[in-house]
Amino acid sequence: MEINSPMNEKVKNWAKLQQKKYRDQTGKFLVEGEHLIGEALKAGAVEQLLIEAGRTNPFEREKEAIVCGESVMRKLSANVSGAWLIAVCTQKTTAPAGLRTVVLDGVQDPGNVGTIIRTAVAFGFDQVLLSPDCADVYNEKCVRSTQGALFHIAISRTELIPALNELKEAGVTVIGTALQGAQPLSELPVSENIAVVLGNEGQGIRPATLDICDQRALIEMSSFESLNVAVAAGICLYRYRRRG
Repeated sequence: MEINSPMNEKVKNWAKLQQKKYRDQTGKFLVEGEHLIGEALKAGAVEQLLIEAGRTNPFEREKEAIVCGESVMRKLSANVSGAWLIAVCTQKTTAPAGLRTVVLDGVQDPGNVGTIIRTAVAFGFDQVLLSPDCADVYNEKCVRSTQGALFHIAISRTELIPALNELKEAGVTVIGTALQGAQPLSELPVSENIAVVLGNEGQGIRPATLDICDQRALIEMSSFESLNVAVAAGICLYRYRRRG
């Protein structure tokens, strides 16, 4: 199959996936670039593979590609310079393989959310829970920031208080990052079954969410009061990284 017109009905429907409401309605999203698409293929998430005319499909053995004209690829790409390889992917809901959890309470920058998901995978966490007002995981900037990690960890958008209570009932220790009433991170005991809660870039964790936490952690700093939430996540998740 070859598609050369941006007005093709399939192209119009794929282009709608640049908007969150259509991603939510269809359970699909767009991924650009060879590395990210390779990770999506490993996870079995690629529904359609689109390649610009004149290019060679690097995944020929894994997935047949639909050849598209340059104007089609430009319409579908989120990048100003366009993309030569795009995949239509399915949002996969995967059950977590364990209890180790990263919890995001109102983190609204898609780059931060994506970086935290990538960090969670790097340090052996099993799932990421996002409050309903977090940035969309399938936003192009967020997908790019994960570097493909979103295909290798369970991700759920949910009400946090009941979710945290369930984790606590399962024996998980819930740690919330805070500036007040907190113990230094380095002094808190290391636990395998852990949930690390991180809050909004400006306001931090909501008081109601923080009240559920078993302990509050303060990242020790010498001359500044706060860190970017993704940087704070990296420090905390390294502290509670999977060992062995």
